[in-house]
Amino acid sequence: MSISRSKVAAGLVIAGVLTFTFGVIILFVGPIIIDDQIVKNVEINPNNGLSYTMWKDIPVPFFMSVYFFNVLNPSEVLAGEKPMLEERGPYVYKEYRQKDNITFHANNTVSYREYRQYHFMRNMSVGNESDVVTIPNMLVLGAAVMMENMPYAVRLLMSATFKAFGETAFLTKPVGELMWGYDSKLVDFLNNYLPGMLPSSGKFGLFAEFNNSNTGLFTVFTGQDDIRRVHKVDSWNGLKEVNYWRTKQCNMINGTAGQMWPPFMTTDSTLPFYSPDACRSMELVYQRPGEMEGIPVYRFVAPTTLFANGSVYPPNEGFCPCRQSGLLNVSSCRNNAPVFISHPHFYNADPVLRTFVLGLAPTEHEHGLFIDIHPETGVPMNVSIRLQLNLYMKKILGVTETGTISEVVMPMIWFEERGYIDGPALKTFYTNLVVLPAVMEYMQFIFIGLGLCLAIVGATILGFCRKRSESATKVDAQSQDGGKSIKGTGKESSADSKQVGKVLAEERL
Repeated sequence: MSISRSKVAAGLVIAGVLTFTFGVIILFVGPIIIDDQIVKNVEINPNNGLSYTMWKDIPVPFFMSVYFFNVLNPSEVLAGEKPMLEERGPYVYKEYRQKDNITFHANNTVSYREYRQYHFMRNMSVGNESDVVTIPNMLVLGAAVMMENMPYAVRLLMSATFKAFGETAFLTKPVGELMWGYDSKLVDFLNNYLPGMLPSSGKFGLFAEFNNSNTGLFTVFTGQDDIRRVHKVDSWNGLKEVNYWRTKQCNMINGTAGQMWPPFMTTDSTLPFYSPDACRSMELVYQRPGEMEGIPVYRFVAPTTLFANGSVYPPNEGFCPCRQSGLLNVSSCRNNAPVFISHPHFYNADPVLRTFVLGLAPTEHEHGLFIDIHPETGVPMNVSIRLQLNLYMKKILGVTETGTISEVVMPMIWFEERGYIDGPALKTFYTNLVVLPAVMEYMQFIFIGLGLCLAIVGATILGFCRKRSESATKVDAQSQDGGKSIKGTGKESSADSKQVGKVLAEERL
């Protein structure tokens, strides 16, 4: 029985040591296996199935919400009073994005064009596209500023042209026409006799060039040779840098195309990306950790320096000529139109901008942009990009349509592009990149703990068996010593008897 117990105990010790060793191996090798799987799944590779499909077709819901700044007092504005604005919206459009003309190259890059389509979502909007709003007429007020330094006679001729085509300083039109284009005799005239002056050759609308269009030819790294470069832009429309701005740094095309980033991020990481709509590279910074549907995320936001002017943030000097901090002058890539981009309601901008208009109230929650990203994979889980389109307008001598309007950067619209991973994509992502790594992490500690328990139990049993064996040996030894003592006592008694008999015989004599 004791031999059987010893064998069992020895087996437990061996099993415990092996289990403990396996747990330790998983402890060190497990993260390497997980990282290797992440690398294989985030590189742009048609053999990757799910991740490649997500990159190509972007199956997650994506929406664009548009808010108009309805001008309540257009006549008073022309007389020099402050614009009184009323925010109208959201008017929500479902956004469909799909990459086409995908071509892989020998240097581990891939080229593509991404096409966009927008479909109005009445159930998510405050009204219909037939709702009427009043906003500044970019064709009149923008052209007036563009011609400020032209000869006076030219300005008079421009003013006469506006009158001939019935164009005024403010437009009152349905939302749908302002968004996607409206018929204008002036637009037809300019496209026929001054081609290239307007950004589009068809109808004139704030988003006319967005719908059924692409963002240009992107060439990005696949990450198959170096995962640290995955999704990073190699060129855009064949360019390594743009020529819109005044310094080499501002003209650089940095980061990704703005949809995914390289994996294994830390709190020191940033999110650089190139935006064709803003004509420049931008960079978001880490704000705080968070969680989305059980998935850990890092939130990245726009730094206060993103649209700061050159006097506040010297590296931005190349984006000038600047006005107040918080405005990005995009006239150089918008046919020289006096257009500025900012955060909605002039959030994070010079507070003086809000003193020139009435009706703005910026908050971080409603007007700050952010991207919640899974740091291990570089995949955005929740995105909200919010930007505002502004028109610089002022009184221009010779252009009577501008009246005595005060110099002002006028908010026209702001829009939010938002998307989030949901449905089957979220479930698959959660299972593969959260549950399985967690199970592996728990298993390593289970194996280590179980191994220690088995080894301790086996060692305890072995010790008990050894102690019993030693006790039994000691008892046997003592028993043998006792027998010898008894035999010795018998001999001594016999000698004593003989001695007593001798003494008694002597006494008789």
